[in-house]
Amino acid sequence: MGLGDKISNAAEDAKGKIKEATGKATDDESLEAEGKGDQTKSDLKSAGENVKDAFKH
Repeated sequence: MGLGDKISNAAEDAKGKIKEATGKATDDESLEAEGKGDQTKSDLKSAGENVKDAFKH
């Protein structure tokens, strides 16, 4: 996984956590769910990159 990918995934995860927290604070279930979705997407991207890296070595 390249450094750019790691930074991008971390930023997406952070954005998701902020959305989730904001959704909880404002009782906006839609925003909270969107934040959780962003975090899941980031986790899946990281996992996919880790699998690619494992096959490179």
